[in-house]
Amino acid sequence: MAGRQFSSAKSQRSPLLLFFLSLIFLSLIFYIFSSSSSPSLPTLHTTSSFPAPSNPNLDYSFVSSLEKFLITHKSNSPSSRDHTVRGAVDERDVKRLDDLISEEEEKRLYGGETSFYSPIRVYVYDMPSKFTYDLLWLFHNTYKETTNLTSNGSPVHRLIEQHSIDYWLWADLIAPESERLLKNVVRVHKQEEADLFYIPFFTTISFFLLEKQQCKAIYREALKWVTDQPAWNWSEGRDHILPVHHPWSFKSVRKFMKKAIWLLPDVDSTGNWYKPGQVYLEKDLILPYVPNVHLCDSKCLSDSKRTTLLFFRGRLKRNAGGKIRAKLVAELNGVKDVVIEEGTAGEDGKNAAQIGMRKSIFCLNPAGDTPSSARLFDAIVSGCIPVIVSDELEFPFEGILDYRKVAVFVSSSDAMQPGWLLSYLRNISPSQIRQKQTSLAKYSRHFVYSHPAQPLGPEDLVWRMMAGKLVNIKLHSRRSQRVVKESRSICSCECRRPNSTSPVPFS
Repeated sequence: MAGRQFSSAKSQRSPLLLFFLSLIFLSLIFYIFSSSSSPSLPTLHTTSSFPAPSNPNLDYSFVSSLEKFLITHKSNSPSSRDHTVRGAVDERDVKRLDDLISEEEEKRLYGGETSFYSPIRVYVYDMPSKFTYDLLWLFHNTYKETTNLTSNGSPVHRLIEQHSIDYWLWADLIAPESERLLKNVVRVHKQEEADLFYIPFFTTISFFLLEKQQCKAIYREALKWVTDQPAWNWSEGRDHILPVHHPWSFKSVRKFMKKAIWLLPDVDSTGNWYKPGQVYLEKDLILPYVPNVHLCDSKCLSDSKRTTLLFFRGRLKRNAGGKIRAKLVAELNGVKDVVIEEGTAGEDGKNAAQIGMRKSIFCLNPAGDTPSSARLFDAIVSGCIPVIVSDELEFPFEGILDYRKVAVFVSSSDAMQPGWLLSYLRNISPSQIRQKQTSLAKYSRHFVYSHPAQPLGPEDLVWRMMAGKLVNIKLHSRRSQRVVKESRSICSCECRRPNSTSPVPFS
């Protein structure tokens, strides 16, 4: 009897157990199929130079980021906290600001702050929309007009993207503090609290997209607006940051703002683009171009088969210091393991450059119309070792980065000797090449602009470099306020560059 009871209980449990096992099996099947068919994170539809990031809020594309920015920033209605002066300014306004600055400096000095300029405090001028949002909308509404070319055939809007450093810096500075990732710079809303003043005027967009007379007019208006501010008059502009990253931008009036900190692509000591004494490393800051090509990430670098020794794609004939290009082309054209191509505009040209760089060990970087070009930064983010043949070139963030680790430097005179350049490159050992490629993989992050701005990205390095200028800026601002003007001919603050007769004014 007991045996029959056990058998009966077992037979009752068996269907129940099978039922639960079936449920578990069906649930597992459902989970597998639903996971495989579920949509992945949306890929941004953009002309970005970089793949869509895993973080959907992180954007590397100027066009895509700008579109989101304009949606969330409908206008620049003045903040109730903002101290930007709108109207006539006299000496009493400057004196009032001077008193407030002195009070603020005493608080910092005697208030127990361990680091006087950390984080850097930046005041962003709340300029009228014709200098800011209207110009961004102008670009946004016209960037698909691919027939708009410069005199040398470059697409205007692509050129603006290359020089869009003014957008990336401004977008980060005015973002809500809770969304920002950079901790070495903060925005302040009282002028007396500021270490530096940022001028958010889009000089490159206005140069290329406005009619000539309209452009000159808005330049004059921007000049008057800024130079009317008490803070400008307090320091004569020494603590003001002016983005003029394209060498043609703001050209008609920038001589009146020569004491400001200019954000530049290079200093061009040849004098072709800037007047003597207008730009120098102690005062200004060099920023990298925005790369044209996609970032070659760690997987891309490991998969790349670099079978070409030396690659160059670009305009073969340039002006000024760029004339060396034609001579190098004649020397290198048709040589085994070397690819020299005439550059072309548009997406096809960009893709060809990207493919060529990713297949090459070295990328030739001769001077162009200016000592620098975007090609250098395209090579870096492509993992292609730059070969620098530009004797006057200055580099972004060189106070922080050691370019000897990622590039090969060749003097123009050596490069022009028949057979010298290729012999030199072929004698670089495989271990040296691997070391430079490893450094390129580390350094690429320093040249990728993004929103939100990333730690150790170019926006971050801007403020690290600015920190080194602050004490000198304050010194000369204070000195100019107390030195008797007539004594300047006796007590000069000029110094001379080594091997140069051109004075470099610090005051």
